[in-house]
Parts: sequence; structure tokens; C-alpha cells
Amino acid sequence: LPYVPRVPPVALLGKVTATTFALERPCRIFDQHANALDSVWLAVAFANVTATFRNPPSRADVPLYKQLPTALSYMTLETAAAVYTCSAPSSAVLRVGDDTACRDEGRQDPCNGPLPSPGPYRVKFLLMGCHGPKAETRWSQPILLHRALSPSTIDPAPLRRSSDMVVIISILASLGTVLATTVLGALGAKVWGSLFHRDLGTSTFARRSYRTHHIPPALPQPLPPGCGCSPPGLGCFALRPSAPCHRN
Repeated sequence: LPYVPRVPPVALLGKVTATTFALERPCRIFDQHANALDSVWLAVAFANVTATFRNPPSRADVPLYKQLPTALSYMTLETAAAVYTCSAPSSAVLRVGDDTACRDEGRQDPCNGPLPSPGPYRVKFLLMGCHGPKAETRWSQPILLHRALSPSTIDPAPLRRSSDMVVIISILASLGTVLATTVLGALGAKVWGSLFHRDLGTSTFARRSYRTHHIPPALPQPLPPGCGCSPPGLGCFALRPSAPCHRN
């Protein structure tokens, strides 16, 4: 078949790690060759031995994961061919090497164990029926895994530099806090002093009393000659001389 397996081109968490990698799940590429009893396998091999890889004649001859160190290849991910018709919802990604329990010594099944080295590896899909292989895809391009760093190769200097940087940042943060506290304290004292003087001036003004000038009472004015006193508001009137008394 012309199909070439590949790692998904889109961003994917853990797409390639030190022991695993992801593959796109092909759809409908086996429809014209498969029936309900067939299964699809994934062959995994080191990139330099794919030319000598031989398809197993039956399921009993499938190379197992535990043979990878010597055979340099194995087959895994046995799946019913109907899954690759993509008629039912399922994951669009296959992950090679994610079965950590596959390392158990007693495992005899074609499990999907972690890959032991960075590779590179190449993979292909193989359709198998009751009488052996029926169809296969092309080999993928070489897939190189991430290389794990040895503890002896890790430079401890960045860690020390990071620790020094943390100390410097802590000191600068403390100095900034002290400076901010000092500035706020000075501003608070200035504002408080201004308010205190303003209140003091207001209180002094409130305690002052207003005293008017002493105005002496008006002295009574002498009445003009010939005027007699009258009730207030009626002014004065001239006194008439009494008439002489006449004796009869």
C-alpha cells in the first residue's frame, strides 16, 4: 500500500519522548483487503535493519518485544481491522512504547513496551489474516527519540547561579520594602503635621472673644426753658402761668 506512517505534524504533548513516540492512526487504507477476522499489526524495527525484515507467516511467528535486543525488531499493537475503518469514534493517535508492564520477564504476549534507546526506528502497518500477511504499508521515515541526559553530564553551575539569583532578588525585595515604608512614613508625618497646625489655628480662633468698645450712656439733655416734662414720646410743652385768682 502507498500509505507511509508518520508522527503527527501537529503540536502534541509527549509526541516524542525518550522511550515513546506517537503515530497517526490510518483510516480506510485496508478496506479493500480486510474482513471481520483480520487484524492489523505494527512492526517496529531499528532503521538499519528494515531491509532484512521478513513478515511472519502466521501469528505464532510474530516477533515479540522481548526479542528486540537480539532481533532488532518486534511487532505490537494487534488491533481488529474494523477499527481502522474509522467508523466508530476512537483515538486518532497511536502511542508506541507506553506499556511499562511489558518489561516483566514472564510476558509472552506481543506487548508494547518502552523503547530501550533513541533509535532511530522505522515502523509499518501489516494486515494479517488466518493464513498470514495480506497487505502492508511502506516503512516510515526514521524516528529519533529524545536522548536522556546522564546525571554525570548535568552541569550543577546553573543551579548555583539560580540560587544566587534567588538570594539577590530576595535582598532587593527587602530593600524595596524598607524604602517604601520609609517614604510612606515621611509622607504620613508631613500630612499629619499639616493637619495638626490647621486644627491648632482653628481652635485658637474659636477661643478668642470679641469685645466691643465701651460706649458711655447718653446724658439727659436739659429741657428748654418753659418746657415741662411729658410722657415719653410726646415731646415737651410750655407751661402756662397760672391765672391769678380773682376774689369776688
